[in-house]
Amino acid sequence: MSINAASIQFNVKQGDVDANLAYIREALSRVSARGANLALLPEMWSSGFAYKNLNELALRTDKIVGELLEISARLKLVIVGSMPEPNGDKVFNTVYLVDNGRLAGVYRKIHLFSLLGEDRAFSGGDSWLLADTSIGKIGVIICYDLRFPELSRRLAVEGAQVICVPAQWPKPRQEHWRTLLRARAIENQLFIVSCNACGIIGKLDFFGMSMIIDAKGELLAEMGENEGEIVASLDLQAMNDWRAQIPCFNDRKPGCY
Repeated sequence: MSINAASIQFNVKQGDVDANLAYIREALSRVSARGANLALLPEMWSSGFAYKNLNELALRTDKIVGELLEISARLKLVIVGSMPEPNGDKVFNTVYLVDNGRLAGVYRKIHLFSLLGEDRAFSGGDSWLLADTSIGKIGVIICYDLRFPELSRRLAVEGAQVICVPAQWPKPRQEHWRTLLRARAIENQLFIVSCNACGIIGKLDFFGMSMIIDAKGELLAEMGENEGEIVASLDLQAMNDWRAQIPCFNDRKPGCY
């Protein structure tokens, strides 16, 4: 079996839910026409990090999830992307994983990027997500989570075939982005589908470079700094064959670490 994975990279309009949603509607149609059955959107794609009115913007999320359910059923897509979820006087940065018209799971970002004040506006999650979807077992981490390999390893040990990484990862740390994504793929022998924002958002400059990576750490598709989409086929049998050739999971000694 194979998965046709798409990454939709765009310039998230901070605070402009209507503009972002309009862009995503069209982009999902485009990747579906290219044969995708998995579509990844950037982190906080509906609103951006519009801190001043984030709580108000979060109130629109339920309705947007409802529309994603309809789109995913119509286009036969698994859709992954994070949005603000209301939580009292703060919000969660939450991935809603939608699978052909049903909500297959939610993941609330565990590691908040304190350098940019995420911990002041957001509540942190406390549990990981591995969703058993119609196309395979999909795990999710969000942006800064990428720097914490324990989370990706837990997903891999639990059976993840693909880890999706929605992000808003700014310049000048693009080499960290590239290196960490490939490392997570290599060490866990699975597919990484990543989607970064691009362009100027607020005071930050985002470099894009969304990538789809195979279980050997080889790039299947990569974007530059402009808006657009990439689609790549994920060969699950090739992943299993690679794991059999270099049996890292069988050779683990978790009792020693």
